[in-house]
Amino acid sequence: MLKHIFIVLLCFVANAANADGRLTALETRWLKAAAPVLAYSKALKLPIDITVQPRPRPGDVPLAMGFDGGRCKLVLSLRENPDAEAVLKGTPEDDRAMLIEAMAAHEIGHCWRYVQNAWHALPAGFVEPKDEQVDDAALLAARKALRETRREEGFADLVALAWTQRNHPQHYARVHAWFASVRAGGRAGGPHDTRAWIGLAQAGAVFDPLAVPFEEAARLWRAGLQGTE
Repeated sequence: MLKHIFIVLLCFVANAANADGRLTALETRWLKAAAPVLAYSKALKLPIDITVQPRPRPGDVPLAMGFDGGRCKLVLSLRENPDAEAVLKGTPEDDRAMLIEAMAAHEIGHCWRYVQNAWHALPAGFVEPKDEQVDDAALLAARKALRETRREEGFADLVALAWTQRNHPQHYARVHAWFASVRAGGRAGGPHDTRAWIGLAQAGAVFDPLAVPFEEAARLWRAGLQGTE
């Protein structure tokens, strides 16, 4: 099984190395931690490519998902990034691979939404709220963009938690606590304030470990929308 996952990892990173064909030790460690998620996404035939940033921009997060030409681009911004592992600061060393795996599952959640042509779309039965008190079109657009980002982040966080319950149920409480801590440290009401959804997933038992993580996330995501829209 480990050999199979490693082969899958090599397939993903074939075009991700630097000019001399090598990944850094940090990039290799993160990709190995993410390998089970990448293997799962490959089995689902999700169109994912990996891009390694040679020189990340200030503020770049270590893992991010972009989209181009109908494909998902998992971007690693670890090289020459002094804040690459800031998000893991204070976590036990033994937990870090598991948390990186959860972060990878979060990003794959974004890809799944994109492939389903559901990116920034509300599910059936929900409508975009109207702000009757604002006449500024630019402000209205900014508020809508914030809500759209927050929804997608909420969905992706739930995918990460559903993935953890499916594959590492014994560690669910620690992963959930880490997500809750990271989100609590952000701006209240901001684009990454997903606490409404994380709060619905206090116990791993809310997810069916035999179901597809994306479908389990979607079920709880809709419930969370009722309290945020």
